[in-house]
Amino acid sequence: MSGRARTYDEEVWLAVADPSRRSLLELLINRGEATASGLASEVPFSRQAVAKHLAVLEKANLVSSRRQGREVLFAVRPTEIDSAAQMLVNVGTAWDSRLQSIKRIAEELHRSTTTFGDSNQSEPSRDTTPPQ
Repeated sequence: MSGRARTYDEEVWLAVADPSRRSLLELLINRGEATASGLASEVPFSRQAVAKHLAVLEKANLVSSRRQGREVLFAVRPTEIDSAAQMLVNVGTAWDSRLQSIKRIAEELHRSTTTFGDSNQSEPSRDTTPPQ
């Protein structure tokens, strides 16, 4: 992005767009807390990749981290997950409404062209004989 800060919505979309991050979220939801190393042992990518994905999730406020001794433990933020889920539902609802409008318009256009083709009116004929 060219110099402007991302909005909360953009951060959430960026965070949940990646299937790897979604799988990390699911692991954290199921486990409660985990270290990057612990998560890396359960996914097919490196600890460094896990750490980068967790940083994106943390920037979107979907996970939190806390230091315990030498380790950093990550956990989901349930309230933020709920807010993000509601935001995604709202976007889905808006798109459903838009798609219904497009479908209605397409059906009306189809009906009007079918009605024209079925009536006694005919389209102007085109003479396809070459000029002499």
